[in-house]
Amino acid sequence: MKPKILIIVENLPVPFDTRVWKEACALYRNGYDVTVLCPRAKNYECGREVIDGIHIYRHPMPKAEGNSPLGYLREYGCALFWEFIYAWWIYFQRGFQIIQGCNPPDNIFLVALLFKLLGVKYIFDQHDANPELYLSKYEKRGFFYKLQCWLEALTYRSSDVVIATNNSYKQIAIMRGRRDSARVFVVRNGPDLSTFKPVPSNPALKYGKRWLVAYVGTMSVQEGLDILLEIALYIKILGHRDIHFSCIGGGPGLPALRRMVQEKQLDDMVNFTGRVPFEQLLETLSTADICVNPDKPCEMNEISTMIKTMEYMALSKPIVQFDLKEGRASAGEASLYADKTNQVPDFAAKLLWLLQNPLERERMGAIGRNRVERELAWEYSVGKLLAAYRMALGEVSIDSMSTSTISDIARL
Repeated sequence: MKPKILIIVENLPVPFDTRVWKEACALYRNGYDVTVLCPRAKNYECGREVIDGIHIYRHPMPKAEGNSPLGYLREYGCALFWEFIYAWWIYFQRGFQIIQGCNPPDNIFLVALLFKLLGVKYIFDQHDANPELYLSKYEKRGFFYKLQCWLEALTYRSSDVVIATNNSYKQIAIMRGRRDSARVFVVRNGPDLSTFKPVPSNPALKYGKRWLVAYVGTMSVQEGLDILLEIALYIKILGHRDIHFSCIGGGPGLPALRRMVQEKQLDDMVNFTGRVPFEQLLETLSTADICVNPDKPCEMNEISTMIKTMEYMALSKPIVQFDLKEGRASAGEASLYADKTNQVPDFAAKLLWLLQNPLERERMGAIGRNRVERELAWEYSVGKLLAAYRMALGEVSIDSMSTSTISDIARL
């Protein structure tokens, strides 16, 4: 019989959450019976459906996204309640041997605890370092910060296997979470090159300007979109009116960012599209001359890998971002790196220099594309994902891990 698994994700619906969807598809194609439990959201309101053989259940959620500690408590509390209800329903309807919990938040282990008494294994898929994420938003180490640390510790302790998105997160799992390194697998969130590929550019997306600078990602505090608006204003004050900035994505910070555009009188230079269909996202990024990652310099962003960086590289786009550890580890020479202290002027200077040097843009874009094709595409993460599952199922022991490479395990 096929091993049965339940993947629980709270913060985005599936298949909109591309990392979870890629994981689910990879597992299904490699012989697993996959069920996903996620929230309902706009355009993903069907309570139950099957897509490409994967069973998807979507539970109710509050209409307003959390954007404060109390707001997040309400959102996460509602999600946790429905996750309990749906998980037991799915268990009796379909059954499962493994639960994979995808953070944030770090409370999904609470759903898994009773199932562990029934022999179900728990895999923690760590998308974010939540204590650092909390600090990036609120810069306080009070009760809610301590709560994040406590939940993270209990999550690690409850996990049979940990999936980390990069080596920085793996070190957190080993040092802070006290997990055996053999039970921590780095599964990078690279783009799927079979679907994430360039399309013909559309000059209309430049809004009559000479150049287009594009951003894609979540609209919230730690993403640094407020910094990007300051950069756009700085460039405008310098007299450069031939550049348009398009920012794609949704999130709790979107209304405030749109107000900032009006307050700074940047309507003629910046637009926030909100969430758009995948085809429109590809068209905008394919049209862009440069893509940006303005994630603000902070501990969270220093240790986190952003999928948008690899997506830009997959489309052969040069990047400008701040000089952060994991951002540099991903992009290498495909990016220019702005100074973390002289933020707005240095970022703007590098952006303007790159726009005025098309040959350098082409060279950097080619480096990025080559790096994704050779190292960072999703296909290179699938073997490690399968190895993590084989470890959780007991098909691979820790002793064998010491003498076998991940590629060897993936072929077992």
